[in-house]
Amino acid sequence: MPGIDEKRPFLPINIAIMTVSDTRTPDTDKSGNILQKCIDEAGHRVIGRVIIPDDFDQITAQLKKWIADPKTDVVISTGGTGVTGRDVTPEAFKSVFDKEIEGFGELFRRLSYELIGTSTIQSRALGGVAGGTYLFALPGSPGACRDGWNGILKHQLDNRYRPCNFVELMPRLNEHLK
Repeated sequence: MPGIDEKRPFLPINIAIMTVSDTRTPDTDKSGNILQKCIDEAGHRVIGRVIIPDDFDQITAQLKKWIADPKTDVVISTGGTGVTGRDVTPEAFKSVFDKEIEGFGELFRRLSYELIGTSTIQSRALGGVAGGTYLFALPGSPGACRDGWNGILKHQLDNRYRPCNFVELMPRLNEHLK
């Protein structure tokens, strides 16, 4: 049965939050606030939080900065995953990936389908790994952030989750470089 193995000690990780939006401000960033709250409540550390416009170069520059920082274990973004002309988050993320985690987007859309029906087809949520850092891009709605965290990330970013989780793989993410 999948679940938390209470015999294992919890290992907090360092997570950065990126809100991708041309209109959000620190006062109106509901989705970023939800991610911050979820991460804090889970016992992890938020080590950075920014709001970036829907701009490929600015998104990739911030991703590269966090990927290069050995203190950053995970980046979670919200916004820019739709299909409009300004939505470039997936393209920016893919440009820095070493490997894509196809199952993340697939599972996100499956979970989302149960809540919003076929509207989930408009989401291009995705996950991957770059330079030993996990990268996850969620849609910009508060509900999507809550669903992505509670339905997937809360478990996969907890080293006690069984049968397996992303945290226990962290030491091996860059073994191809040795």
